[in-house]
Amino acid sequence: MKDKIFGVLQRVGRSFMLPIALLPVAGLLLGIGGSFSNQTMIEAYGLTAIMGEGTVPYMIFTIMADAGNIVFANLPILFAMGVAIGMAKKEKAVAALSGVIAYMVMHTVIGSLIHLTGTFDPASLAIANDGLKLAAINSGTNFVPLVATHMLPSGSITTTIGIESLQMGVFGGILVGLGVAALHNKFYNIELPQVISFFGGTRFVPIISALVYCLVGAAMFFIWPYVQIGINALGDLVIRSGYAGTFIYGFIERALIPFGLHHVFYLPFWQTALGGTMVIDGNLVEGAQNIFFAQLASGNIEHFSVEATRFMSGKFPFMIFGLPGAALAMYRCARPEKRKVVGGLLLSAALTAMITGITEPIEFTFLFVAPFLYVIHCVLCGLSYMLMHILNVGIGMTFSGGLIDMFLFGILQGNAKTGWIWAIAVGIVYFVIYYFLFSFLIKKLNLKTPGREDDDTEPKLYTRDDVNEKNAKGETLSDTDQISMLITKGLGGKANITDVDCCATRLRCTVEDANKVNQPILKQSGAAGIIIKGNGVQVIYGPRVSVIKSHLEDFLETPLADQLEIDNLKASGPTPPEPQEQTVSEKTGLVETFIAPISGRLAPIEETPDEVFSQKMMGDGVVIFPKGHQVYAPCSGTISVFFPTKHAIGITSDHGTELLIHVGIDTVKLDGKGFEGHIEQGQHVEAGDLLLTLDLDFLEANVPSTAIPIIFTDLPATKEMEIITTGEIKDKEDIVKINS
Repeated sequence: MKDKIFGVLQRVGRSFMLPIALLPVAGLLLGIGGSFSNQTMIEAYGLTAIMGEGTVPYMIFTIMADAGNIVFANLPILFAMGVAIGMAKKEKAVAALSGVIAYMVMHTVIGSLIHLTGTFDPASLAIANDGLKLAAINSGTNFVPLVATHMLPSGSITTTIGIESLQMGVFGGILVGLGVAALHNKFYNIELPQVISFFGGTRFVPIISALVYCLVGAAMFFIWPYVQIGINALGDLVIRSGYAGTFIYGFIERALIPFGLHHVFYLPFWQTALGGTMVIDGNLVEGAQNIFFAQLASGNIEHFSVEATRFMSGKFPFMIFGLPGAALAMYRCARPEKRKVVGGLLLSAALTAMITGITEPIEFTFLFVAPFLYVIHCVLCGLSYMLMHILNVGIGMTFSGGLIDMFLFGILQGNAKTGWIWAIAVGIVYFVIYYFLFSFLIKKLNLKTPGREDDDTEPKLYTRDDVNEKNAKGETLSDTDQISMLITKGLGGKANITDVDCCATRLRCTVEDANKVNQPILKQSGAAGIIIKGNGVQVIYGPRVSVIKSHLEDFLETPLADQLEIDNLKASGPTPPEPQEQTVSEKTGLVETFIAPISGRLAPIEETPDEVFSQKMMGDGVVIFPKGHQVYAPCSGTISVFFPTKHAIGITSDHGTELLIHVGIDTVKLDGKGFEGHIEQGQHVEAGDLLLTLDLDFLEANVPSTAIPIIFTDLPATKEMEIITTGEIKDKEDIVKINS
């Protein structure tokens, strides 16, 4: 359960990255445009003549600022789309559309309930009464003030994408994104009854999303005000935590980096009332990052709010200065003969951290070889955040704390507004601390940082995948994961797999490069046969293939698909299925007789126009080239498998014999068209009961062959199959005996 929750949180964190990735570009536009269209700055630098109001540069910079500001103003709906895309397994475009629809529906329902119930907050009540007063003056009537039926705390009501609704911020977008993704993954391939089948599949997802979020909107109208009060109270608690709270925030934010959960942690501080609230130019703004950029867009700010930037400013000293100091320490501690190679690697990593704030190459390198160094790094990061708070530094950021953000949102805004000089001063001290502390510990503990490896080891930097792979070694894999790993490896790795599907008996995959397919490994996974046609790979597993497909799709979504070395499977782990030796040594004398499920021409299985069946990859049997339209049960037994596409039926006879009736070749692509089912999976049938009705004319026009192979899929060595007759047969005529 813990691993499952962790995996879900990782996926949620990754889904946040799509909308977050928009912020650097939006911030760049807003940072440059807002700075150079700010009248105070223009006048301070004496640029009124060439950049003042009415000039072409002023217009350009104003447009840039507006273009950047619109992204921040609409982050909730961007999160609704982005999270839905990130969490959807397939058909991601449909998930995005459904996210937008659900977001609009939810807020429209909330807005309707606000008006219907007479709900106001102080600001919206004042606006409503101002409008009524103006109308009364214009019409010469008496002004009757509006009295709220329900009163909410200040700032509870806002406008989002033009809809008056509750102030839910990005929480509203995330709520929609996660919910829509869950609905999408459940219903994107749903089959509806024939009369409304047009609305099935992906078309059903926007429909069900709209309906569900009508109910969610109604529920949120009653629930969210209390949630908002709780968030505001928690935000007040964070603010009152002072410098200690800032240190804890910085420490935890870095400590979560190795697990990929830092986005889940910091986003509520940046985008919701948890990071503070502030009224700017008459508008209530929630979230540390939103407050900073609202102040940036305003021309009336003397100093950026440190209560907001306390969640951002602390990154600059250790990203621009501290980690390059650690890189220099690792370079100086490397063996002399390896310094040239190591120097190039570390210089690139240090410059990346300094300029962009992307620190993974350096951080994961010492995390991999010496986790103790990473703990020290986390403590220093927490102290950096706390020092920036103490020194009243007000530098914001879009994505990470590199030189680009430092210049745009610190230096360019002026020291009076940001106190950026303190970030430089603390950063220089941090460079010295990181250099000498890391040098001492690397030498004292003989840590194998890059360039200190054994002589025959090539120096390298490490990534998140290396750390996760190291942690994954020694874990016990389930049987299903072991099989899925073999299939993934046999198909050339996750990156080589572009599509996974199945029919009644085969795993149907599309790969980038068929030359990477390893058939022996696929056979180790229990495959009865493999067919490769172009970039299409068919792996034959029999009726259990749908379960194998589901496990494979789940496995491909886990970090194991990327991180574990599949070649080094544990000898102690579960082994792939192999043919089992029969424990029965003597025949019982039992004879089972099977009747023809349909009229037509019966022939040995070798005549089936499909090599999977003709080569007996699935087992021995017979084939019928049908002339009738009804398919009957060939024996008494239980329907063990009835595929949603209705083209294949698995039966376990009352004596335990397993057989598969596969109607037509490549009929899976018809998605159930041409078939009418009369049974359900798990149902017991008697020999001669009606199973299917076929539209034989439709099948003949749409598939390569209507041949119906009847396969005994698990016939042990103690049982022998005997064909009673061949040629033209009638339905329910005896055709096969199984002698035990």
